[in-house]
Amino acid sequence: MPHFACKRTPLTLSLMLAFGPLAAHAQTDSARLHADPDSIPTVVISASALGVLSDDMVTPVTSLGGGELVRARESTLGETLGSQPGITSSHFGAGASRPVIRGMDGPRVKILSDGAEIQDASTISPDHAVAFEPVLAERIEVLRGPSALAYGGGAVGGVVNILDRKIPTAMPEKPIEGSMELRANTVAREKTGAFELTGGAGNVAIHAEGVKRDAKAYRVGSGWEEGGRVAGSFKKTETGSVGLSWIGERGYLGAAFTKESTEYGIPGHHHEFGSCHPHGDHLHCGGHEEEEGHDDHDHDHEHEEGEAAPVVKLDSERWDIRGEYREPLPGFSKLRVRASITDYRHDELEDGVVATSFFNKAHDGRVELEHKPLAGWRGVIGAQTSSRDFSTVGDEAYVPSTVTKKHGVFVTEEYKFQDWRFEAAARHEWQDIEVDGDTQRDTDARATSLAAGAVWKFSPQYSLRASVSRSHRLPTAEELYADGVHLATSTYELGNENLTRETSNNVDLTLRKFAGATTFSLSAFHNRVKNYIYANTLDNHEGFQLVEYAQRDATFTGLEGEVRRKLSPVFSATVFGDMVRARFEDGANRNIPRIPPHRFGAKFNADWQSWHGMVELVRVGRQDDVAQYEGETGGYNMLNIGTHYTTRIGNVPAQFYARVNNLTNELAYSHTSFIKNAAPLPGRNLTAGLRLVF
Repeated sequence: MPHFACKRTPLTLSLMLAFGPLAAHAQTDSARLHADPDSIPTVVISASALGVLSDDMVTPVTSLGGGELVRARESTLGETLGSQPGITSSHFGAGASRPVIRGMDGPRVKILSDGAEIQDASTISPDHAVAFEPVLAERIEVLRGPSALAYGGGAVGGVVNILDRKIPTAMPEKPIEGSMELRANTVAREKTGAFELTGGAGNVAIHAEGVKRDAKAYRVGSGWEEGGRVAGSFKKTETGSVGLSWIGERGYLGAAFTKESTEYGIPGHHHEFGSCHPHGDHLHCGGHEEEEGHDDHDHDHEHEEGEAAPVVKLDSERWDIRGEYREPLPGFSKLRVRASITDYRHDELEDGVVATSFFNKAHDGRVELEHKPLAGWRGVIGAQTSSRDFSTVGDEAYVPSTVTKKHGVFVTEEYKFQDWRFEAAARHEWQDIEVDGDTQRDTDARATSLAAGAVWKFSPQYSLRASVSRSHRLPTAEELYADGVHLATSTYELGNENLTRETSNNVDLTLRKFAGATTFSLSAFHNRVKNYIYANTLDNHEGFQLVEYAQRDATFTGLEGEVRRKLSPVFSATVFGDMVRARFEDGANRNIPRIPPHRFGAKFNADWQSWHGMVELVRVGRQDDVAQYEGETGGYNMLNIGTHYTTRIGNVPAQFYARVNNLTNELAYSHTSFIKNAAPLPGRNLTAGLRLVF
């Protein structure tokens, strides 16, 4: 793939790239307007347990697939989803980022691979990557509310379900089907190649896929005092998967093996405070003098001259088993099975030497039975079990070895009556944590979560959704037992064995217009969390913080939505935005840290024959509702522009796409990031690619 030079990208050139072919033919026949045939507005939501259409979901759902996903994909899951309403990214340089949903992240957002949990170390720290390659995703779903309870009450933020092709579910129509893709971008001099192939004969189908990425340190916007590129922000990835399925008239059963090897840098990491330790609720850092006044700047530090950024080397091996069988028993319409086994390890290297290693050996399994309508109710009952054997050794082994076992049973039911659809869900789960330590005690806890909702299509084009839920989240091993220096986030973390379960009481309302020249979706939510678990800062020394996990009641309130108007057969416009306000209910400083600021944007789309073009302007507001020791973040504007062209090369369908993000090369900082000052957002960036489907 060629290297694309883009030191200066003139606005006029980009506008011509996006809209030149469209403007010349705006008056032509509008019968062939579907320039993006892969973008499907209404889809069956796989993660809903009941297989509900997106229009019939009782809570907001994001479904990103087809050409829209191809254009949105980035090197991490968080950046791929970060522009969707209500979703931002934790952004830890180029190597790691998780989705932040309505201000919640970490263990409150569960990430699944087609219904089976992705077992890695990404919930433990924001510098740990999600062990999944976005380029191999076929569709990504984001759920909130009652349907998410099937995957755990702890997912109070939401569930991200990544659908892929690694295990075939139907026989291919041709002897060999598949796709190939090449893409590159300028901001990190990235080159990426991917492929996937499916073939079969008789009742057996086999699938193979792989991706390789090589990205250098990325460039930031103009005016950064530290230079033009973020040191240590490179990323290299190699991922491959092979799957095999037996497919019959009533279902399928398949297995796949996936291996991922990723290497990326950790920007902002430093060793200056490696010897810091607590004295009661105060820090002692070598010979520094204790002072009454504390520095309030963020805990972002640059490397000393000549000091190389630490490197993470991640290796994950995963087995997946998936199956579905229709009409398995009298009274039941479907049996669904998901299971996985993961052997995960990542090493953190300092100057080429392994300093800390993280190990996670885990397995999980779930069985779902969908019953036929009974007194008008159709539903799914199921059970799930998982075990995680986590350990870490080395300089930053701040979490002791633990074995976490979880077991749960759940039920989700729906009832339809005229223009109404009702949904209810319940889940009960058990958690046991065994800790390897002489001073810590093992813990066991139980949790019950309930939810109910309804969608009312009160006219042919309008619907009203409402849901209420009461969910319990049990504390994680890290929140209970952490004790040590964590340099990536510039903290000394102290766990708290007295933590109890969180109780989240959530109300969600959505008004939608889903047909006509103007469509919209407007949502409001209020989430009151009793005993919210957070990292309470006890002391601060030059940005290095002593934190102890504690609990306080908190509330999350927010709005999100978008309005789309079809201006003509060719042109359409969309306005969108989101905001969340998160506060503790008492105390001197009531702001919860790293809550994303409000966003507002407008997008202008054009579709003509095989062309799609887009211009988007997003305004991200200033965030000055900050917690103690947390710095404010200024607002910024992002101007993005893109184009997509569908054609054929020989007999093979082909898609050419190009997108320029941050066209004005603005210097911007992500407020949700632990290292926002050490790793600003990327500057002007041209991404271009070619995808062949055969």
